[in-house]
Order: sequence, then C-alpha cells, then structure tokens
Amino acid sequence: MKTLIPKNRLLAVAMALALPMTASAGNQADDLKRQVEALQKQLQAIQAQLDEQQKQTEAVKTEVKDVAKASTEWKDATSVVHLAGYGSVGYTDNENTDGRFSQVQFAPIFHYQYKDLMMLESELEISNNPDGETTTDMEYLSLDLILNDYAALVGGKFLSPVGQFRQNLHPSWINKLPSAPPGFGHDGAAPVSDTGLQMRGGFPLSSMRANYAFYVSNGPELQAVDENGDNLADDIESILAEGRTRDIDGEKVWGGRFGLLPMDGLEIGVSFATGKALVTKVVDEGENDVTSSITNIGSEKNRDYDVFDMDFHWQVIGMDFRGEYVKSKVGSSSGSALSAAEWKTWYAQASHVFSPTNFEGVLRYTDFNPPGVTKDQKQWAIGLNYLFAPNVIAKIAYEANDGQTGSTADDDSVLLQMAYGF
Repeated sequence: MKTLIPKNRLLAVAMALALPMTASAGNQADDLKRQVEALQKQLQAIQAQLDEQQKQTEAVKTEVKDVAKASTEWKDATSVVHLAGYGSVGYTDNENTDGRFSQVQFAPIFHYQYKDLMMLESELEISNNPDGETTTDMEYLSLDLILNDYAALVGGKFLSPVGQFRQNLHPSWINKLPSAPPGFGHDGAAPVSDTGLQMRGGFPLSSMRANYAFYVSNGPELQAVDENGDNLADDIESILAEGRTRDIDGEKVWGGRFGLLPMDGLEIGVSFATGKALVTKVVDEGENDVTSSITNIGSEKNRDYDVFDMDFHWQVIGMDFRGEYVKSKVGSSSGSALSAAEWKTWYAQASHVFSPTNFEGVLRYTDFNPPGVTKDQKQWAIGLNYLFAPNVIAKIAYEANDGQTGSTADDDSVLLQMAYGF
C-alpha cells in the first residue's frame, strides 16, 4: 500500500534543496564582480602606461624631425650666402724698364640670395698700388630681382653688358693671358661698367638658344688732354666709361647685347650703346694734374656717344677660339675746339690644352686704335699656362708690341702670373 506524501512537504523539500544553490550562485556572482573590477583596474593601469609610452614616442618623433630639419636646413633655407672670387700675383718685365712684381690683387665676390626672388651680388677689387698702399674699388654691386625663368631685373652698378670680355672674361683666373687685350681695359675702347637698370636673361629659340641684356644708365664722361700746358684742352683722350652715380648732363645711355647659340660650342653676340657724353676732366700731360674742365672749357656741350660691338666664342676639336671687335665714338660739339673722336680695337685668340698634360698654349692678336697715334698699338701675345686645377693656373707670356717708336705702346714685355679662382 503506497504512502502518499503531502504536496506541502514536497514543496518544503524543494525549497530546502534550492537554498544552498541560490547561495552558491550569489557567491559566484560576487566573485565575478570582484574579478571584473580587478580586471578593469588592471586595464586602466595598462592604458595609462600606453598613453605615457605614446607621449614619449611622439616626443622622440618630434626630436628626430627637428634634428633631420636642422641637418638639411642649408638645402632649403630662405636665404643663402655664397662667397666666390679670385686672387692673383704677377711679375712684369718691360723692354725699357726694370722688371718688377707688378700685381697683388684680391677680388672677393659676394652673393646673397633670398628664395628664388632676389639676389645681391658684388665684387670688390683690393690691390696693392705702386706706392705700396692698398686701394679698394667696387667693381660692381647690384640687386637682381628674378622675375621668371627667362628674365631678371638688375639695378645698381653692373659690368657693362656690351661685348663679352668685360662682363665674363676679365677675372685673372678666367683670362688665359696675364693681361687684357689693349683697348679692353680701363679707359679703352670698350665700356667697363654702368650704373642704372638692366633686364637680362635667356630663352630657347627653335632648336637654338639665345640670351639678352638691355640697359639704361648714367652717361659716361670724357677726359681731354692739355698738351701745351696752357690750361686748355687740345684733344679728347679717353672715355671714362665706368659706372658713376652722377650724370652731369642728365642724359642717359641705353643699349644692350643679343647673343645666339646656333649649335653646341658656338656663341655669336652683337652689342650696342647710344646716348650722350660730356668732357669733365682735363689732364696736363706735363704735370699729370687733373682739373675740372667745366671751368676751363665753358663752351663745351654734351656730345653724341655710340658704341658697336661684335663677339664670338667657338669650341671645336679641342680648340678654343674667341674674338671681339668694338668701336666707341663721340661726336663733335658746336662751339668747342675739341673735335670728334673714335676708339677701335679688336682681338682674336686661340688656345689649346695639350692632353694628357696640363699645359695650355695661347696665341692672341690685338689691334688698338685710339684717337691720335701715340697710343696706337698692335700686339702679338703668346703664352704657356699650367693648370694645377681648373681654377688654379700659372701663366708665362711674351707680348710683342708695335706702336709709335719711343712710346710705351712699342715696348715688348714678359709677364708671369699665378691666379686662383674660388
């Protein structure tokens, strides 16, 4: 006979059995909660460490960038400074004078450039004169505003763009002979420098290349000579065509040069200048006393001034050929006793490096015709150079001169020179 258990007892037994399980589940939940809280704290600590490490990493990256920028700053700086120039020493032995060490010259050239916008360039000529004193002259100083890839506006005192020799070849380490061709030095037939404004640049021209320079500047001045010692000028002797900051007659000179490179190794140039010039100095030949001509020649007025120049440079089969012709002319002045005057000179030069040696031979002929006959000069110059480096050159040359008998233009000379360009 089965015994029936009341329902209320069964419920009591089930509740009794469930109580320990509920208590156990509650304890496990508390443990899990504590574990989660502990894990959260550990994660927060780890995150803090990661944040600190990230800060340190960013700091290191910033420092590395600063170091890298400092190491390359000279490459992309907004302002760049560059020093160039040349120096030379020389010895001269003329036919009718004693040999002498005749040249001690230092010519630093400064370049300051701001971005691709502006460049300042200047050359000083520091030399030792015959009295042992040091003279300092400013060959040129200009501000070059770079307008685009084909044009720059130049203002200041600049080397004359007329021809090639004065603006490109006169530095001693570039000139292949120790002397300039007669007529291409100071007070010769070729202008030396100008003070004014200039536009210059270059551009492609079909399959060729071209370069140009056009300028306006203060006019040159003229120097006359007093041959009789009576304080009156007799003839115009020279053109003082070096850039001056005064312009007595207020008349400007304008001109320029156009160069064409029809093929590799060949350049042909044509130059001109035109304007006005005025006699401003008289030299007493006997006393070599310079006085103002404005008070001595009251009737003197400005004169027409014109220059024409042609030049070429050709490099072919190991030979280097170049030459230049220039004519400067001043017209007459109404009411003046001084007549018109003309200066002409030209030279042709050939040179060759005797490979595989470092010896270089040079041959040059010049024909200089200034006003009058006392300074007319025809010259053959032959030289032998030794190139220690492309910018370090030792020269020896002999000049055979043909001029008026008894004048310095007729004296033959031996010249030595050491030049260094940097």
